[in-house]
Amino acid sequence: MSDRRPGKLSIFHGIRNLRRNLSRGLIFPLQVHISLAGDKHMRVTWITNDGSSPSIVEYGTSPGKYSAISQGESTKYSYLLYSSGKIHHTVIGPLQENTTYFYRCGGGGLEFQLKTPPSKFPVTFAVAGDLGQTGWTKSTLDHIDQCKYDVHLLPGDLSYADCFQYRWDSFGQLVQPLASSRPWMVTQGNHEKERILFLEDGFVSYNSRWKMPFAESGSTSNLYYSFDVAGVHIIMLGSYAPYDEHSDQYSWLKADLLKVDRKRTPWLVVLFHVPWYNSNRAHQGEGDDMMASMEPLLYAAGADLVFTGHVHAYERTKRVYNGKSDPCGAVHITIGDGGNREGLAHRYKQPPPEWSVFREASFGHGELKMVNSTHAFWSWHRNDDDESVRSDQVWITSLIGSGCNTRGSHEMRRILMTS
Repeated sequence: MSDRRPGKLSIFHGIRNLRRNLSRGLIFPLQVHISLAGDKHMRVTWITNDGSSPSIVEYGTSPGKYSAISQGESTKYSYLLYSSGKIHHTVIGPLQENTTYFYRCGGGGLEFQLKTPPSKFPVTFAVAGDLGQTGWTKSTLDHIDQCKYDVHLLPGDLSYADCFQYRWDSFGQLVQPLASSRPWMVTQGNHEKERILFLEDGFVSYNSRWKMPFAESGSTSNLYYSFDVAGVHIIMLGSYAPYDEHSDQYSWLKADLLKVDRKRTPWLVVLFHVPWYNSNRAHQGEGDDMMASMEPLLYAAGADLVFTGHVHAYERTKRVYNGKSDPCGAVHITIGDGGNREGLAHRYKQPPPEWSVFREASFGHGELKMVNSTHAFWSWHRNDDDESVRSDQVWITSLIGSGCNTRGSHEMRRILMTS
């Protein structure tokens, strides 16, 4: 919350002292990234090695001129012999849509700038999963940097730290140039599940560093949540959180879908890590249980698009449901080709299933432009090509007005409320 009242003067005295320390190199905001945090708000996250650094963000619409200041919270964690720095999470806003803001973390240091998403169509998303920290990762990020996008969507497997916590720090620095300027919305993958039997619980690193708007969306877990951008309702599910019909995630998903107003958000997009439709020989069948539990809910709600990762290749399907093409099903896109260290998944099942439209084992990223309430343009770009080259592309028409069980249908509500 912004506040310039006299009672806050102590904050500014503290800032003056912090600037002295910054000039001496004692404090420096690291691994800065931003995420959406409810209507007209952003969460700024960064790490400092100094325990006394405050969780404040100064921001405004002009360089070097900060008309507002917000106070946040901080946390830290230990993992085996590793101790994190101080991890700061500060929500700023309310912010104007489609506007550039300049901001500074912790009372000093470098000035960053971010651009808020638009509140109306068109809106563009960059999509890339399974990033890691390789030369291919850098190539993917360079391509995305050339794309005029508003929000980055990442369906799991961020740093590939795999219990080596310093890799979380190097990943934070690697993505900072992009992640500090556009919101990154992420969900967990198997490489975030850093559980060591009897020693360490899983997801402590991920949950501490990449806080998403789960509370703002009525979820009790950072592993699944939802948010709106312009006319798009986006649901981030957890492939590695319980998802059966008796689970909290299942109950939350039903409740979230029932609240979706397709007049306000005509597009419904879903992300999670493990694909349900996969003709690659890698990771066959791993998503079957989650699919059996949750696909009927998404079908009843009229989900338009589903993005996944995990398989280190690209694949796009027709609209599909229950294992076969269905005009009322979702288009499923596997995009786990961001740059992981494990290499590409080259082996595919032959012949391709009837629902598979395009598949290729190459590193790359996708761009989803929601043009209006009924039409979107999807394109996939290989890293081997210029960003301007579209290796796969398709116009997608939303399910609104199609006669399928979209919002407002009594049948949809019956299924969601009784399933």
